[in-house]
Amino acid sequence: MSLLALEFMRNAFIAGGCIALAAGLVGYFVVLRNQVFTADALGHVAFTGGLGGALAGLNILAGVFGSCIAVGLAVGALGGRGRGRDVAIGTVFAWVLGLGVLFLSLYTTARSAAAGTLGVSVLFGSILGLQPAQVVVGSLTGIATAAVLLLIARPLLFLSVDPDVAVARGVPAGGLTALFFILVAVTVAESVQAVGALLIFGLMVTPAAVAQNLSTRPWVAMALSAAIAVAVVWLGLVLAFYVALPASFLITALAFAVYVGSGLARRMSHAGGLA
Repeated sequence: MSLLALEFMRNAFIAGGCIALAAGLVGYFVVLRNQVFTADALGHVAFTGGLGGALAGLNILAGVFGSCIAVGLAVGALGGRGRGRDVAIGTVFAWVLGLGVLFLSLYTTARSAAAGTLGVSVLFGSILGLQPAQVVVGSLTGIATAAVLLLIARPLLFLSVDPDVAVARGVPAGGLTALFFILVAVTVAESVQAVGALLIFGLMVTPAAVAQNLSTRPWVAMALSAAIAVAVVWLGLVLAFYVALPASFLITALAFAVYVGSGLARRMSHAGGLA
């Protein structure tokens, strides 16, 4: 039987591809702007927000998206990076993750022990178990996020590489930064469905890191990041269909393998140039 003959596999390919496209594009700027820590921290927020929404009787996606966007805007409002800011954010987000554990405990106690599988789903993803509504939301959100990112890519690239000159040239730094953090938050929220809150790096950071190992040209690297993200998701789904291993693990493992390979290729290229 063809894997695409199964509805749940078609759903996974469609939603996974759209989510990965957005993650690869947004992730390129996350790595370029050295804001990897923020993307990781938002994964903690997604975990807590999703469980908080479920505990309140709301849709999990509503809790995930709402919490990520709100915190993303708050982080963006803090301005530039700095050791003090990172320490404060790390401390708060560690507490947020602990709060998520409390929400999971309360949710499980209020229902049944079987309800604890919700926490596993939010933490590690459930791309093969997406419901039709989740497929629609994930796909449309992924496409919209990618489209908005491409629309602002040129001024955002200018602001990321040379912020002082960009501001002097009239680039609206505050508004553009806020919009970028909204895109990061939305991407983290939608990626939770594919790889879970703890494995966000597999889609947002690793493909972008690979792309930057392979090319120093921004537009080429952006395209590579998106293509690699989509490729590892689709290949991970194919492998998950034939072997008894979680799709989220296979997706992140493939991304890591490509990253290691790109690092070796870059070292060999530099060694060859020195020779």
